[in-house]
Amino acid sequence: MRLAFMGSPDFAVPALRALHAAGHEIAAVYCQPARPAGRGHTVRRCAVQVEADRLGLLVRTPPRLRTAAQEWDAFEALQLDAAVVAAYVLILPQPMLEAPRRGCLNIHASLLPRWRGAAPIQAAILEGDTATGITIMQMDAGLDTGPMLLQEAVPITPTATTATLHDVLAGLGARLILAILEAPPLPVPQPEAGVTYAAKLSREDGRIDWTQPAVAIERRVRAFDPWPGTFTTRDETVLKILAAVVAEGSGEPGTVLDDNLLVACGAGALRLTRVQLSGRAAMDTAAFLRGHALPAGARLGT
Repeated sequence: MRLAFMGSPDFAVPALRALHAAGHEIAAVYCQPARPAGRGHTVRRCAVQVEADRLGLLVRTPPRLRTAAQEWDAFEALQLDAAVVAAYVLILPQPMLEAPRRGCLNIHASLLPRWRGAAPIQAAILEGDTATGITIMQMDAGLDTGPMLLQEAVPITPTATTATLHDVLAGLGARLILAILEAPPLPVPQPEAGVTYAAKLSREDGRIDWTQPAVAIERRVRAFDPWPGTFTTRDETVLKILAAVVAEGSGEPGTVLDDNLLVACGAGALRLTRVQLSGRAAMDTAAFLRGHALPAGARLGT
């Protein structure tokens, strides 16, 4: 089948590899342009472009599509059977949605209609969902509103992070998109009930509010691993929280309750088990406390 592949981050790479390995003709790969990243602002290609270059595929990196009529024409000229989209970021205008013979198929990391939007894996963990999954959707002009073609669930365990779920769902998405192309099922409209939205995240979303219940903060730590990460402050020093567990305890929110980084929350307490100071190595709490004093009574979030 003659395809375009449209995606940018690591999540999309397994699907690109699977389509290529299965013998599909990938006429073009669309992804975000290379951009400066890191402390040195080195220009870096996104994960999909790195893989596409390795596979010797044609790569297109338009910075925008909504008003770029020349890109619509170039896309139509590819004479595609279908386009496969996975976390591409750019919204496809109607002429591009209609250009492939079988339309544009989206690999979405949730059980639609729950968690439409930009950060579905994080949202599922934040809300305490017990399952998430992959939905293959026929794209339309709405935000993740198109009819569903195939869906498969995976459990969210009590210790799951976005990092661990990401890899499971990326592999599942690769498997399901191959199945769709091999034997396309009839599309099923999404239910009108149960629609939720996962908003785009920013770094500030990772700031811990100690007045929240310990259960909610622990979910936040797992949901924001690896990005945007969670953090708190003490005397303007930023302390990243990499892992934590809910524990018994009470006190003024943000107060350290013992000499092993048990912190009072709005309800219950949270024991920080792995932390990192900005610019320093990550370490377990015991190792951290050997070099940094945070005794009982210290206040975080100040």
